Amino acid sequence: MLILQNYIDGNLQKPISGQYVNSIDPATSVPFAQVPDSDDADVHAAALAAQKAFPAWSSADANTRAKYLQRIAELIEANLETLAQAESLDSGKPVALARRLDIPRAASNFSFFASAIRQFASESHVTGHRLLDYTLRNPIGVVGCISPWNLPLYLFSWKIAPALAAGNCVVAKPSEITPYTAYLLSELCIEAGLPPGVLNVVHGTGPVAGAAIVKHPLIKAISFTGSTRAGREIATVAAPMFKKISLELGGKNPVIIFADCDYEKMLETTLRSSFTNQGQICLCGSRIYIEHSIYEKFRADFVQKTKQLAVGDPKIEENSIGAIVSEQHFLKIMSYFSIAENEGGNILCGGKQYHLQGRCANGRFIEPTVIEGLPVSCRTNQEEIFGPVVTITPFRTEQEAIEMANATEYGLASVIWTQNLTRAHRVAAVIESGIVWVNCWLERDLRTPFGGIKNSGVGREGGLEALRFFTEAKNITVNLT
Repeated sequence: MLILQNYIDGNLQKPISGQYVNSIDPATSVPFAQVPDSDDADVHAAALAAQKAFPAWSSADANTRAKYLQRIAELIEANLETLAQAESLDSGKPVALARRLDIPRAASNFSFFASAIRQFASESHVTGHRLLDYTLRNPIGVVGCISPWNLPLYLFSWKIAPALAAGNCVVAKPSEITPYTAYLLSELCIEAGLPPGVLNVVHGTGPVAGAAIVKHPLIKAISFTGSTRAGREIATVAAPMFKKISLELGGKNPVIIFADCDYEKMLETTLRSSFTNQGQICLCGSRIYIEHSIYEKFRADFVQKTKQLAVGDPKIEENSIGAIVSEQHFLKIMSYFSIAENEGGNILCGGKQYHLQGRCANGRFIEPTVIEGLPVSCRTNQEEIFGPVVTITPFRTEQEAIEMANATEYGLASVIWTQNLTRAHRVAAVIESGIVWVNCWLERDLRTPFGGIKNSGVGREGGLEALRFFTEAKNITVNLT
């Protein structure tokens, strides 16, 4: 049994209360680690350490900070296999996916912001050769970063890296469901020589440790990725304290497929956008709308390919669908199968637990599921299931497709498939989402803004948007006469 520790003031430490919770391997349902069940006292110690470290870290030049971030990126790359195995063990995702996506992206996040902070510049304006206005972008101070369980190290580093690059000190909390790689990152930060207190990692539950971070008076900004419900609670606490908040929340993402698409490319990519990471990516397309003239062909081909997906032990390289991350989330996903049937849906494939023998006999696996025949307004099409479940629906006109795509409270991401360039621009402009992919999915340039509209979030991450969030603008006007 592994015993994980908090990372506070440059040291690995036990929780002050001495309390731990179990971390469970989703593929076997067997506990493999004890995780600190931290509380207000641990968060306060981390905030004090960050406050103490802030003057030296914030006054260090960008090149100095960048060198630390680049060193961490190199250590992640050097430990890729260890981290990929840990990510798979912790979350139930196929180790091949963690090796290909999660861990390389975590390294890229640190490397990207190590470079970006060296290029970060502010504005200046001259008025009639009389006044010079310029803007300073100063770090905020101590900031809180709270990340989710679906892409543990990937999204943990997505928040931490820009915060550190901009000169802030961080109190970070990974999900208590998937804490292992955050703990390993703590060890890598020690190896990299990161100054004590610059980054502090506090493990614990959202209602206790997470809530303590949000309400702590020394913590001046909160960056959170998670459910819309939790984001609403965070905003309720943080807003009256006038903290900066960035909330990347839920999604119910549409995929619009026009008859003139590159069919084979669309089919292969739509399979990935539906079921990668067991559908547990906020950017997965869960509502698929297909032009009526190709609907029957798409339905037959898509269901056939879905049935061919290999579900099983995440350690086996050939398996593309792993285990569901927790018992609670497993039961939530399973509940939607009866909901969909009660709403008039027809389950074309899947809709059941997938049972394995041997090592994973007690694991939490669900068959990839395709459902048709549901109205746009039903719960299955409106609520975020966050699992290997998609609905398919035909449309006849472009306007009908747009109306169906926009008919939810969410607005994170969307996908459009068409060879008609004019149509692609026209539809992309009116789709209510922060991210639109045309003839592709999950292509990410880290320089671009990331985030949603409506109930999918507040603010943007990525590139200059992240560096702007983690700094405060100060305008200075100089009279030149």
